[in-house]
Amino acid sequence: MTWKIPLFKIYWDDDDLKHVNKEIESGMNWAVGPQVPEFEKLLADEINSKYAVTFNSGTSALHALLIAHNIKKGDEVIVPSFTFISTANAPLFVGAKPVFADIEEETVGLDPKSVIDNITPKTKAILPVHYGGCPCKINELKEIAEDHGIILIEDAAEALGAKIKNKYVGTFGDSSILSFCQNKVITTGEGGAVVTESREIYEKLNLIRSHGRLETSNYFTSFEPFDYIQLGYNFRMSNLTAALGISQIKKLHKIINMRRTNSQYLSEKLSEIDQIKILSPPKDYYHVYQLLSVIAEDRDNLMSYLAEKGIMSKVYFDPVHQSQFYKNLGFKVDLPITEKISKSIVTLPMFPTLKKEEMDYMVEEIKKFYGLIL
Repeated sequence: MTWKIPLFKIYWDDDDLKHVNKEIESGMNWAVGPQVPEFEKLLADEINSKYAVTFNSGTSALHALLIAHNIKKGDEVIVPSFTFISTANAPLFVGAKPVFADIEEETVGLDPKSVIDNITPKTKAILPVHYGGCPCKINELKEIAEDHGIILIEDAAEALGAKIKNKYVGTFGDSSILSFCQNKVITTGEGGAVVTESREIYEKLNLIRSHGRLETSNYFTSFEPFDYIQLGYNFRMSNLTAALGISQIKKLHKIINMRRTNSQYLSEKLSEIDQIKILSPPKDYYHVYQLLSVIAEDRDNLMSYLAEKGIMSKVYFDPVHQSQFYKNLGFKVDLPITEKISKSIVTLPMFPTLKKEEMDYMVEEIKKFYGLIL
């Protein structure tokens, strides 16, 4: 379907084309090359982290990170059900068990009280999500993790550039993952990364992402022998992808400012509608609006109406524990806030180049749906 207003549009410019074309035209290093470590350094520097390791997706980054933190069969990892399914699947990748905790209504991130209620002697890690670009209650979760001697891994897939006061999301936990899938704040099409302060985790991740191979130079251009010292995967980000990442990250603050400006405008307009509740970040929380989600009365019919008008909307997210896969695994859990929010939340179009006329059109049609305009 062709949408008048799609859910997102990728922000790109001629610099993106130049960076990628330069690598293509080199005729070399499309897989492994110098753009990868350069992108990693830019990422680490951007959020004041010691190390960044890139991957071919955020999911691969999360899988590798759980391996690096030695999470394994018999361990439990506390996760939200209100998330993309890879957050919950990652513990299963390494034989551990995802344990679903409820969310709170302000940031729709993990509820610290629910997390405490779900800690057992088997709990190895807490894996919170920063939903839609808004930091979760990460300070409270960090305190819980420290009090219980539990690893804290941030799923910051949607939140590059978000922060609380002057501390960036991704630097609160022991390690964190980012995603550069096409609808994220910046994008490389597909791609992900881990950021961490730990040299040990950094070195483990470099092995895990490239077949367990101990690399001292470019595998494809060196005649030196390479040894394989552990089980690994082909999770690498390509040099072509990293070249795009370098160009994109240089526009990060411009893109975030455009998102925030548009989100403020649209939120102010939508706040005039009693049937719509705006999700406002807490004080000192810097939201980057990878998603603009609202709580809407009669949500499903509203989405159908908007679709008829050419306006895309989407539910982020349906509860993971209610998916057929997790039902088949026998997961039965009571998550009242997760289920309440997921039945009424809707994500509306939001991207840097969204025009005021398009936002006004959205608001007008929403008002018509609720009978506020005849």
